[in-house]
Amino acid sequence: MSQSIVITGSGIVSAIGLDKESVLESLLSRKSGVNMPKHLQTNHRDIPVGEVNLSNAEMKSLLNIDDPYINRTTLLGMMAVDQAVNEAQLVGAIKRSYRVVLVSGTTVGGMDITENYFSSMLSSEEHMRCMLSHDCGNSTRALAERYDFIQDYTTVSTACSSAANALMLGADLIKSGQADIVIAGGTEALSKFHLNGFNSLMILDRERCRPFDDSRAGLNLGEGAGFVVLESKESALKRGASIQAYLSGYGNACDAYHQTASSPNGEGAYRAMSQALSMSGLKSEDIDYINAHGTGTPNNDESESAALFRLFGDEVPCISSTKSFTGHTTSASGGIEAIISLLVIQHDFIPANLGWSNQMTNGVSPSLGEENHLVNNVMCNSFGFGGNDSSFILSKHETPSMNVSYAEGEIKVLSYVEIDASADLNRIKEYLKPMEVRRMGPLMRSTLLSSLDAIKQAEIDCPDAIVTGTTLGCIDNSEKLLREMVSSNEATTSPTLFMQSTHNTIGSAIAIQLGCHGYNTTYTQAEHSLSWCMHDAEILLRSGRAKTVLVGCHDENTEWYAWVQRAIGRDVMPPIHSVAMVLTLESGK
Repeated sequence: MSQSIVITGSGIVSAIGLDKESVLESLLSRKSGVNMPKHLQTNHRDIPVGEVNLSNAEMKSLLNIDDPYINRTTLLGMMAVDQAVNEAQLVGAIKRSYRVVLVSGTTVGGMDITENYFSSMLSSEEHMRCMLSHDCGNSTRALAERYDFIQDYTTVSTACSSAANALMLGADLIKSGQADIVIAGGTEALSKFHLNGFNSLMILDRERCRPFDDSRAGLNLGEGAGFVVLESKESALKRGASIQAYLSGYGNACDAYHQTASSPNGEGAYRAMSQALSMSGLKSEDIDYINAHGTGTPNNDESESAALFRLFGDEVPCISSTKSFTGHTTSASGGIEAIISLLVIQHDFIPANLGWSNQMTNGVSPSLGEENHLVNNVMCNSFGFGGNDSSFILSKHETPSMNVSYAEGEIKVLSYVEIDASADLNRIKEYLKPMEVRRMGPLMRSTLLSSLDAIKQAEIDCPDAIVTGTTLGCIDNSEKLLREMVSSNEATTSPTLFMQSTHNTIGSAIAIQLGCHGYNTTYTQAEHSLSWCMHDAEILLRSGRAKTVLVGCHDENTEWYAWVQRAIGRDVMPPIHSVAMVLTLESGK
């Protein structure tokens, strides 16, 4: 039986259009959506961004929603998912015959609402209600509850590769028989939090970005949402659904180099692209277009170019970055650029790499745009903080993709470690040098201590994959950064706090410490985070993509957040809690 995964519906909301038709028009007319902020109430009015040209109030009206505390990330996601669901002809009656799952990628979550009410929360219990929508998992829950046929949902939070990893998980769930239809993609709103955070890293351009140009000076942040409906070819034919494209290959690897910088040789990117190409059954010369990650930062474009030359040699296919159109939509980028790649396949054109005019040293030469250019296969790259690198291939026709068999047998726990606030976290110095520990907060220490203990007990040097769960990530760093940003009126933001605020920071830290280049992902779905980690680990083990998987779930709490949890009637999380285990598959006889 074929394991071909197809796309039967797609939806997009971005700075260059509120649907596929308007996005296509912008791409063909080479119209950028990057401008000075309009809806984001930031003091940094000189930093261009790719905003969706709708206020929250306008989106609520279009979606018929009156919740005062619903966040922008959720609203953008609803607009895109509505389009995808309608196009795929998913209706309520489908729930009786199909297992439908939503997988959404986001990192910002409800931060736009949290930062707006952060100061007033101290004096208003009413404003504390905004924290009900703060965590990333809540955005996905709100999306899922809009549709009565979605039976399960989860959130992937691996920074800028989140949506790409959501697509991969969706395909894996279908191939492994855990879902029939998956709505997968990502949604992300602009926030003062991550605008100031990226600004502290000094990688934002004050002009429109110029990916792969010798004069490039950084990226432009953007926002939006992109989702596709995935199902097997057999399911689509049975339903009479129109097949828009095939998800023919995908891969994820960890650069294991640095939390915010990519390695000079693009190791993680090279591995991810190689995996995607291998799974698709295609040859390098079969790729007609590459939608590059191409952020416009000096580091990314050099590293991605190096990885591309390693894989394709001197014959790099037509390539461009579309972030000069949309801005870098971070966690949503893999979903938005999947839709752009889909449009490329359907309309046979190459999007322009806007702003490019000067060849960079040792860099690829991007396209300035072509129409009437036959495109059968597109490779799409998404590379995130922590070296979380992902790549997938969309194809116009079915490809000779590898069929995967899923082995039976018992999932065996080789080791299990649990740490709480009573543990001596300074014991991490048994594994790390004092200088390495100096800037680590409690959660990072408990994560590494529990993980390295588990690996030692399992008697392995390095796991094949790292799958991490968390509800809030390094909330202590996020809180400190918020306080810093508010008290300084956006004048001061710590780059160290920002680097350690993304949810996948903890999973990446393990990989960097171990030099582990294997599969790496992070789930953030509140109390269900660990169970989704276990689902993913089982898929990896039974499919043979990993022989050992390090699974962990790590969370912390602060006095302030515990106070908020009590005030809004939530269970109060413990100050520190880490669980780490190494799993393997014991083959059946």
